[in-house]
Amino acid sequence: MSKRKQNADIDSDDDNEVSLINVDFEFFDPHPDVDFLALKRLILQLFQTDAEFFQPHDLAELILSQPLIGSTVKTDGRESDPYAYLTVLNTHVHKEHPSIKALVAYALAKSEPDAQFHATLQNLLGPNEIESQNHVGFVFSERLINMPPQIVPHMYRMLADEIQWAIADNEPYRFTHLLIVSRTYRLSDDEAAELQSAPTPKTKKQRNAAAPQPPPGGGVFSYHHEDEYTQKFATHWLDYKLSNAPPRDKESFGLEQGGRLILLPAEKLPEYIATIGEAFAAPS
Repeated sequence: MSKRKQNADIDSDDDNEVSLINVDFEFFDPHPDVDFLALKRLILQLFQTDAEFFQPHDLAELILSQPLIGSTVKTDGRESDPYAYLTVLNTHVHKEHPSIKALVAYALAKSEPDAQFHATLQNLLGPNEIESQNHVGFVFSERLINMPPQIVPHMYRMLADEIQWAIADNEPYRFTHLLIVSRTYRLSDDEAAELQSAPTPKTKKQRNAAAPQPPPGGGVFSYHHEDEYTQKFATHWLDYKLSNAPPRDKESFGLEQGGRLILLPAEKLPEYIATIGEAFAAPS
């Protein structure tokens, strides 16, 4: 059975005719026998060229070892591949797991340019965290690029409920902080101008296949629309370049990929969920 079924009206104007297609998004508990390969692909997508650091196979198994926490989003029933995934892992409880060790080392290394952020993560995740009462939850959130952001508030609401149920059962999900890794792309001013001047694809299908359309001007942009709201509740956040990114020049193909670290106090989660619920309300 699905956790919950949501309807979303999505524009479709193939053949240049605008119409509405009603899509049922179903939310399921993670299932090890069904979701492993798709989850591994989402891990590779989130961490991109740095994914090998985190041993994606082992990380997928760890995520799927807690099937009562987190949600998948599907459209063709439980046996189909998930289009989106959201869950949380306790970095303190799993501190000896190779993937979590790699995640901690990676977050500490990438936060070094921001001395205050780095010091905070050292206190939360470094060697001294063993003596601390702080538990950091690593939020794994990724989805196919064309998934509507309206699914995100529902996933976070369900996650917040599941965390509370787990705490009631004395399970280790009482977090003080949540560490979110997001996915970004970077544009120079010239690249942004080129994208802005490109002809608009005629059909929805063509637009979905095109590169993300940023605001005018260069800079760093997120694939996750909710990031702009997450950052408002965060104590720290920063953008970083990938360690294994291929060299780029004027002839390089595609967008320059990157990542983003966001540290969110767990006590802010309810307010954050309410905010994105309002921001991404489903069309009436």
